[in-house]
Amino acid sequence: MKILLYGVAAIAAIGIFVYASSSKPAVAVKKEIVKTFTKEKPTPNSFAKVKKYAANIKPYLKGNNYCEEYCFLIDMKIPSSKKRFFVYDLTKDTIAAAGLVTHGGGSETNSESLKFNNISGGNATSLGKYKLGVEYSGTFGMAFKLHGLDASNSKAFERFVVLHSHSCVPTDDVDPSPICTSLGCPTVNPSFLPTLKNYIDKADKPVVLWIFY
Repeated sequence: MKILLYGVAAIAAIGIFVYASSSKPAVAVKKEIVKTFTKEKPTPNSFAKVKKYAANIKPYLKGNNYCEEYCFLIDMKIPSSKKRFFVYDLTKDTIAAAGLVTHGGGSETNSESLKFNNISGGNATSLGKYKLGVEYSGTFGMAFKLHGLDASNSKAFERFVVLHSHSCVPTDDVDPSPICTSLGCPTVNPSFLPTLKNYIDKADKPVVLWIFY
């Protein structure tokens, strides 16, 4: 009789265990995602577009007495998480350096596209060509004045749109995560701005920056 009772108890215990195990809520296992960052190389399509704009700007530089050795090009069609600020060597017809750069917070929409304007207080990026002006020390340290050369960015100087750096801008790609935004300024990483300064300083004529989409 005792053996029979022990057997029934054992079976009951097993049944309770199975039920308890099967009724436990599922626990989500958090997997660690590891991102790797590599030196950015322009894709064939992006390089072709940058090369096209570089070719188009050559006559403009020559006709307006600007630096003809190199220029700065920003392709706003490239996501902010990827390098889209290019130092273009016009003599060698190649990209000499590249870095991440912000767009204005006022340029963001609910879609993947950006909007641009030349409105004071709009905090948007203004498309067009800019002349690199004097270097000065501002709120974020070293910065360069920007003078809008087109109707689309004619208010850049009065809007205090300048080239400067900020620590919120990463040194390398963070795709697909977008980076921080600015109030309309093309803002780069603190380690990239000195690279740009070297090109600005050694130029015998003003360097032109062209922001396009």
